Amino acid sequence: MWRLGFFFHEMGFGLLSIFLPLYIVSLAPTNGLFYIGINSALALFLAIPASFLWGYLCDKTRRYKRYILLSFLASTVFLYLFTLTTSVGLLIILYAAMAILHVAHEPPKNVLIAELYSREDWERTFASYEGFTEVGLLIGLLLGFFMSTYGLSPANTLLMVSGLNLVAFALSAILVKDPLLIFERGLVSIEKTIDFTFHGVFLASKLLDGISVKERLRRENVGAFCGGLILFSLATSTLFTPMPIFISNITRTAGFSTSIVFVIYVLNSGGGVVGYVMAGRRSGRSVGKANLGRIVIFRSLLAFLLIAALQIPVYNVGLTIVILMLMSFAYAMFLIYTLSLSMELIPAGKAGLFNVLIGIGGACGSFIGPFIAQTFGFFYVFILAGVIFSSAYIAFKIFA
Repeated sequence: MWRLGFFFHEMGFGLLSIFLPLYIVSLAPTNGLFYIGINSALALFLAIPASFLWGYLCDKTRRYKRYILLSFLASTVFLYLFTLTTSVGLLIILYAAMAILHVAHEPPKNVLIAELYSREDWERTFASYEGFTEVGLLIGLLLGFFMSTYGLSPANTLLMVSGLNLVAFALSAILVKDPLLIFERGLVSIEKTIDFTFHGVFLASKLLDGISVKERLRRENVGAFCGGLILFSLATSTLFTPMPIFISNITRTAGFSTSIVFVIYVLNSGGGVVGYVMAGRRSGRSVGKANLGRIVIFRSLLAFLLIAALQIPVYNVGLTIVILMLMSFAYAMFLIYTLSLSMELIPAGKAGLFNVLIGIGGACGSFIGPFIAQTFGFFYVFILAGVIFSSAYIAFKIFA
């Protein structure tokens, strides 16, 4: 039940994620993509130290609910302030300020799941949470479609997003409770150390008995894992920050209205829901490690396949929809596996590090993607994203 507030929060931000880029382009048609890049990059760069700070504070104080409430209340207030201006510059400043406080709910949410459930249930629980909130995001996109279809003003749309975050704040104030005992991550860390030591002693005893040993004793390469996260996030952000504009362009060329963009993202979100269900069923520490590389290289191939959508104008809308659904499916499984692994690898007190790493890649990609799209075209965006996904694959292979 404690997740219900997050459901409404994702509903609001699902609507905002598509509405805001389209709104910025409508306010600044000439340099819209450039402003979208600046907006996303600035917000994500500011969120990087904030994520680390909130993660440190929630683990230090062992209080998680207060930071979740801070995030939802701040989002409510800032989104209301959005309705008071049509200046692109002021919108960018407000969005960047909101981002600092908005990320306050992410590390506490991850820790709550890690501490309220045993390690064996982490993948299943993360999948359940992400799938549940993804449905909220999907409903938010449907709201955006209907509001766009009926021609509601941008101010009314922003008020709707603000109201949904207010509902999230109220529900979380009632339903979220801080855990009484916090020890699960510590137990997992001890278990990993004992397993490593036992395996080392086992191999050493074989060698002393004159038995040939081909297996090597090695720890997981945490640096490679962190590098893979940054590269994957960089590729994802490079590809998806300008994506609403790309979809708007191809649907307009095909004769569809702007509101169809929301429908395409609803289908994309549906692919994510299926991915979360699959990740929950195929849960387990070894399963996640084994599948990481496959998921990342699959995303790389899909990024290259988007080039075909530029070359086949007759079918590009349908092809893009299929590719985006498959990408969302792959991302859902990637997120569940990496979240669970990060809770295992990242020590207490640094719970925000996962969001920091994702934020570094996201911030860089959110500027690079729109800049390349506006300067050189989407063909080069798809090429670059595919190459970076391939680099992330190499990093995760080194980690595992």
